[in-house]
Amino acid sequence: MDFNSGIILDAERVEREQASFITKVYSWMTLALVITAVVAMLTASSPALINLIFGNRIGFWVLVLGQLGLVMYLSSAINRMSATVATAAFIVYSVVTGLVLSSIFVLYTASSIAATFFVTAGTFGAMSMYGYYTKRDLTKLGSLLVMALIGLIIASVVNIFWANSTLYWITTYAGVLIFVGLIAYDTQKIKAMNIIGNEGTEEDRKEAIMGALTLYLDFINLFLYLLRLLGSRK
Repeated sequence: MDFNSGIILDAERVEREQASFITKVYSWMTLALVITAVVAMLTASSPALINLIFGNRIGFWVLVLGQLGLVMYLSSAINRMSATVATAAFIVYSVVTGLVLSSIFVLYTASSIAATFFVTAGTFGAMSMYGYYTKRDLTKLGSLLVMALIGLIIASVVNIFWANSTLYWITTYAGVLIFVGLIAYDTQKIKAMNIIGNEGTEEDRKEAIMGALTLYLDFINLFLYLLRLLGSRK
């Protein structure tokens, strides 16, 4: 009886710590999304800033390369940095992303952006819950999705120069499907990567930041692909 009670208590402890960890992940992700949205809206409302960023290609590509550099730096060097530095890098990344995404407020109507955001949030919530609670191992699905994502990136780069409308819509629908699947897979992966017993430590905070970054990227990319489908241009 005591042995069984110990097993039950251990299972409950694991469940509590996993719930606490995923709450931190969602909280950091939500904060980053709010920062990105606020920065994007404020930037879009300033003609001077819009002109500075998009008025010449150099300024825009500096931001895009800076955005890419930040996410690569955070992903590769997080084990060597403190939790405070990792948090700061994540927040800076969300600000830079907001600057880059300010263009959507110039291209699309505010109502269609809002509608797409709510569709994205609902889809994200449903798939993330599935990934968290399902007993099915999504590892094989995740491997296929990652390979499909690589193909999507290559096709998207090619289409920058080719500008083929058919390929544009193929990548759009593929992007939606890929990121819908990745949300479930990444949620399950993040849940599993939490180390039981290190709650409140530096490692725990860094794990939460990396989890938040992963889901933040999934959310942003799904939103952008859905905006292609649902957005109304000005």
